[in-house]
Amino acid sequence: MMLQNNNINNGLPNHIAIVPDGNRRWAKERGLAPWQGHEAGAQNTEKLLRKALAMGIKCVSLWGSSVENLTKRPLLEKKELLRIYEQYFAKLIKSADIHDNEVKINFIGRWEEQFPESLKKIMREGLEVTKNYSKHILNFFVAYSGDDEMLEAIKRMAKDGLAAEAITKETVKQYLMTKDLPAVDYLLRTGGEPHLSAGFMMWDVANAQLFFSEKYYPDFNDQEFELAIEDYKQRGRRHGK
Repeated sequence: MMLQNNNINNGLPNHIAIVPDGNRRWAKERGLAPWQGHEAGAQNTEKLLRKALAMGIKCVSLWGSSVENLTKRPLLEKKELLRIYEQYFAKLIKSADIHDNEVKINFIGRWEEQFPESLKKIMREGLEVTKNYSKHILNFFVAYSGDDEMLEAIKRMAKDGLAAEAITKETVKQYLMTKDLPAVDYLLRTGGEPHLSAGFMMWDVANAQLFFSEKYYPDFNDQEFELAIEDYKQRGRRHGK
């Protein structure tokens, strides 16, 4: 069931997507290994999710890794990243924040194809224990690229033999990995490079407001997050003027 927007009157975005860029550069500037930046990013994610819950934001999506991240980066970095996922997700699914706030967890991407069985077991458990929650939604995009998602949707429509005149916006949405998610209202990207990557949620961010932070993701703390939300609320009051 798609989460509906209940935040129209208080000006909050219903669905926030975060591109957490800058972990590796953060680590490099400190003379650390790349995966230590990913670890710092995971720790920061916990803070941001608590802040989002406290503010009453209903749906949060985080891009954990693209398909390319897991196929092109050095083997040692990939192994460490998967270790961090395993550690973080195991902790998350037992978190009181998740269960007290009834947060439904989704994992979106090709993780079933690319991740080791030990990690997939944890992720499947997370899906199972939160499947009946509906107050909040937390989406992790892992082994995911938006261009890959769109190509697969088009291939599936062709395989199903859909006539061109039968394809609508609603049809396209139902063939996406994000078919059960609402459109993104606000896309945040950290790391000081104001651009999109690999078509991240390309269909769902079509009408999103954009926010680019100069800070690397480990330094984009809960105070920075709150400032970004306030910026969104101010934009809403301008009504495009």
